[in-house]
Amino acid sequence: MTNIAATTSSSTETAAAPPTTLAKGFVNRLVIIIPYLWLLFFFLVPFIIVFKISLSQTAISMPPYTPVLDFKDGVAGFFAGFRELNFDNYTWLTQDALYFNAYVTSLIIAGISTILTLIVGYPIAYGMARAPATIRPTLLMLVILPFWTSFLIRVYAWIGILKPEGLLNQVLLATGLISQPLVILNTYTAIFIGIVYSYLPFMVLPLYSSLEKMDYSLIEAAQDLGCPPAGAFWKITFPLSLPGVVAGCLLVFIPAVGEFVIPDLLGGSQTLMIGKTLWNEFFSNRDWPVSSAVAVILLLVLTIPIMFFQQAQAKAQEQGR
Repeated sequence: MTNIAATTSSSTETAAAPPTTLAKGFVNRLVIIIPYLWLLFFFLVPFIIVFKISLSQTAISMPPYTPVLDFKDGVAGFFAGFRELNFDNYTWLTQDALYFNAYVTSLIIAGISTILTLIVGYPIAYGMARAPATIRPTLLMLVILPFWTSFLIRVYAWIGILKPEGLLNQVLLATGLISQPLVILNTYTAIFIGIVYSYLPFMVLPLYSSLEKMDYSLIEAAQDLGCPPAGAFWKITFPLSLPGVVAGCLLVFIPAVGEFVIPDLLGGSQTLMIGKTLWNEFFSNRDWPVSSAVAVILLLVLTIPIMFFQQAQAKAQEQGR
């Protein structure tokens, strides 16, 4: 009788288990589905719209292009339009050297700015990670503090600092370090300063996250074995912080490639970057198809560093195992 009761009780628990399991499975799937829905509606759908415009032809109308792949003529009209699609706008980008130079210049400026941001941000993040735990929240707040002010206002502030009669030249002239004002505004130097200043928190925060989790007893052990501080840094600290370095570099490099405000305000009218070129095609020339093609190519170019980042993460996870 005891065995029969136990069996009956076990059967009852088994019968009651599936609803709970199904509920947990539904919640787990919902947690996964929500980010994909977000990406679908706010990334994939806008990208498809932009890609569709890039296949259109410029027209004097509103909007200034001829729509393609629509269902106003029914399914037959949709497939007829599909057969007539062409990539003339993308061909045009390869024929005009302006766009190629803009892409290359943007990549070079973004790359140099990323390296400079890493050089400036790594000591800051390292100092924050080694600081006493009681003041780390304050240091984090100081890093994030610039975000409390409008990005545009901060860029305009740099105009007041870097212009010939600005604060920087006044201080240097007053101290006798220079005899005439420096020409910094409307140069690439001003662009580098603006990008490094604006995107520095995006470099510091991932680096701090990696360095703060590091076991510093490894450095002490290396020093006990006779390793100099510089050797311990390059053999232990820097390799362990590589995930933060890669994440920080991507967070700086990707938006810097398509940056428009900083080159336009600090670099002047002669600055050639793809973000500014795209803005001119879209608003000044009213050539939406070509500007959409420029945006599509830019997005495809930026997927390359993202792929490298994913590969680096996969290798780091394999090494961790």
